Amino acid sequence: MTATSPQDREFLDQLAAKVEANIADEEFGVSELADAMNMSRSNLLRRVKKASNLSVSQLINQIRLERSMELLRNSTLNVSEVSHQVGFNSPSYFIKCFREHYGYPPGEVGKHVNVPAPENPISTAPNSAKKYWIGGAALVLLLAVAWLIFKPEIFPEKLTREKSIVVLPFKNDSGDSTNIYLINGLMEATLNNLQKIKDLRVLSRTSAEKYRDSDKSIPEIAEELKVSYLIEGSGQKIGDRIVLNIQLIEGATDKHLWSKQYRREANDIFTLQQEISKDIAERIQAIITPEEQSRIEKVLTESPKAYDSFLKGLELLNRGGDENLLQSVTYFDEAIKEDGSFAMAYACAGFAFYYYDLFRAEKVHLDQLGEYSDKAVLFDPTSGESLRAKGMYYLLKKDYSQALPFLEKGLEYNPNSSEIIGLLADFYANYLPNTAKYLEYALKGMQLEAGPADSVATSYFYLRLGNALIQTGFVDESMEYINKSLEYFSGNAYSRYVRAFISYAQTKDLRLTRSLLKAEYAKDSSRFDILQDLGKVSFYLREYDSAYVYYEQFNRIREEQKLNVYVHENMIIGEVYEKVGKTEEGQKFIQSYRDYLDGDQTVYKNLGLAVYNAHHGNFDTALEHLRLFAKEDNIQIWVVLFLTEDPAMDEFKKNPEFQKIWAGVEKKFWDNNKQIREQLEEEELL
Repeated sequence: MTATSPQDREFLDQLAAKVEANIADEEFGVSELADAMNMSRSNLLRRVKKASNLSVSQLINQIRLERSMELLRNSTLNVSEVSHQVGFNSPSYFIKCFREHYGYPPGEVGKHVNVPAPENPISTAPNSAKKYWIGGAALVLLLAVAWLIFKPEIFPEKLTREKSIVVLPFKNDSGDSTNIYLINGLMEATLNNLQKIKDLRVLSRTSAEKYRDSDKSIPEIAEELKVSYLIEGSGQKIGDRIVLNIQLIEGATDKHLWSKQYRREANDIFTLQQEISKDIAERIQAIITPEEQSRIEKVLTESPKAYDSFLKGLELLNRGGDENLLQSVTYFDEAIKEDGSFAMAYACAGFAFYYYDLFRAEKVHLDQLGEYSDKAVLFDPTSGESLRAKGMYYLLKKDYSQALPFLEKGLEYNPNSSEIIGLLADFYANYLPNTAKYLEYALKGMQLEAGPADSVATSYFYLRLGNALIQTGFVDESMEYINKSLEYFSGNAYSRYVRAFISYAQTKDLRLTRSLLKAEYAKDSSRFDILQDLGKVSFYLREYDSAYVYYEQFNRIREEQKLNVYVHENMIIGEVYEKVGKTEEGQKFIQSYRDYLDGDQTVYKNLGLAVYNAHHGNFDTALEHLRLFAKEDNIQIWVVLFLTEDPAMDEFKKNPEFQKIWAGVEKKFWDNNKQIREQLEEEELL
C-alpha cells in the first residue's frame, strides 16, 4: 500500500471535514470544495491527485459512500433515506456507486463482515483520529490478510472497473455462407440494444469489426480497445430454427464469466435479441432504466419476412460503397413493402441516401431522404436511428439549426451511438462552430471508437480529436494526437494538413507553415483547400503577388467545378486582388463576402462585419461590431492567432479601443481554455 505522508494525511482530513459538513448537499462538488479550502480548482486537483491518487470527484464520492456504510450499519435508516443523507438524490445511482465501491449492493450490508472498503487514503469515521496499537504478531497477520484481500492490482480493479464492453463479430457455424447476413444481424441487434443502456460504455461495430479474422488473444484485444468485457457469439440456422451460442468474457483474464445457448424458431428472433441483451446487462450488473427497458423490448416488426429483407439490406449498408448503398435500399424497400410501419427500415434507407450524396455537389437523393426520415420518425419517434436519419436530412439540406435537436434527442435515446456523436462533433466543427462542444463530442467519440495500430478509422478519430484540441487552444496536446493519427495511418493527408497549422501555433513561423502546406499540395494538386490556404498565408506575409497566383488557381477551380465553397474567405481574396491592381474583381469578391455575412448564423458574423468595415475605413462601425463579437464564447484559436496578422487590420489595430477590446477577447479565450483544461484534468481525459 502506498504510504501517506503526515502532511498529506492532515490535508485529506481537512478535505473530509469539509465534505462531511456538506454531506447531504448533492450540489457540493469540486468547485464548492475548492472554495471551502480557499484553493483554486487546479491546485486542488493537483494536491488531491498527489495525496490520494484520486480525482476530487472520486474522493468526494468515496467520503459519501463511507459515511453511507456507517449509517447502514449503525442506524435504522433504509437505503433510500441513507442515499439522501449522503447527498445522492437518486437512490438507483447511489446503489450503483455503492456496489462498485464495496462489491455488493447497500441492501446486503448486514450479510457482510465489517471490513474496510478497498484501499483508500482517508477515513471519515468520527474516531478516525484515534490511534490503535496492535501487538507485533497480530499486526503482521492483519497486514498480510489485508494485502491479500485489498492489493491494488486485484480488488480495487474488480470493484471499480468501468462497465465497458465490445461485441465481437459473431461467427457463422453454418455450412451455408448465405446465412452470414443473419448471424451478422443478430450481432448488430445485440450491439444496438446494449448501446441504449447509458450505464454501459459500448464500443462501436467498426471497432469490433477489425477483429473478425484476428488471431489476437482476448487480453490483447481488451487492452487495445480498453474494455473490461467482450462478447463472443456463434450461430447457425437449421431449417426454421436458430441456434446461437453467446459468451461473456472478462478481458484482462480471459475468464469466461457466463455462457448460454439459445434455441429459437426463426419467427421468434425478436424475443431472442431482447433476451440476449438483458442477460448480458444483468451479468455485468448494468442499471437499465424503465425507459431504456421499453426501447430494448420494442419489436422492430412483426413480419419475419420483412426482417429478413431488412437484415440483407443492413449487411450491404455496413459494407459501404456507392453500389452497395443503393442496393441496400432495394432490400429496405422490400422490408417496407411487407411492413409499411417498419421505422428502422425507413431510417436505414435514409442512411444509405445520406452517405451516397454526402460528398456530391448535387444531392440527388435529398427529397427521398426527407421522405424516408419523416416515415421513420412517424412510426418510431423514440428511436435514435429515426432521429439520426431526420438530422442527416437537415444536414444535407444545410438547414443546420433544424438538424441539431434531432441529433441531440437521438443521442439521448442511444447514448452509445458513435455515429450520432460523430455527426455532432462535425456539426460543431463545421456548421455552427463551437469549440467546447466540438471537443466534448470528439472526446466522447474516442471513448467509443478504438482499433489496432493499422486502423485508418482510428487515424481519423485521432485527427478529429487533435483538430478539436487545437481549436480550443490545447496546442501541444493537439500535436500529440495528430502525430498519433499519422502513426495509425501515415497516409492521412488531412492530419498533415492540420499539423501545418499547429506548427504555427507552436512557432508563430508563417514561412514554416507555408512550406509545410506546399509539401502537401505537391503530393496532391487536387487539394484546392490547400491552395486557398497558401494564398492566405502569403497574404499574411504581405507577399501579395504570390497570394494572387494561388488564389487565381483556386478561383479557376471554383468556377470550373461550380463550387460554392470558402465564400467566407472572399474578403481576403478580394483584398489580394485589390493589392495587385485587380480592383474591380477584388470589389466583387468583397461584396460577395458582405452578402455572405447577411446569412451567417455563426458566432463570427460580427467579427466579419468588423473586418469588412475596417477595410473600408469605417472604424467606429467596426468597433461596434467588435464589441458584439467580444461577447461570444467558444471561438477558435485561429481567430486569436491570425486576425492581427491581416494587413487590412494594420491601421485599425493601432486604435486604442481596438487594442482594449482585442486584449479582452484574447484573455477570454485563454481563460476558457484554462477552465476546460481543469475539467478535462479532473476527468482524467487530458
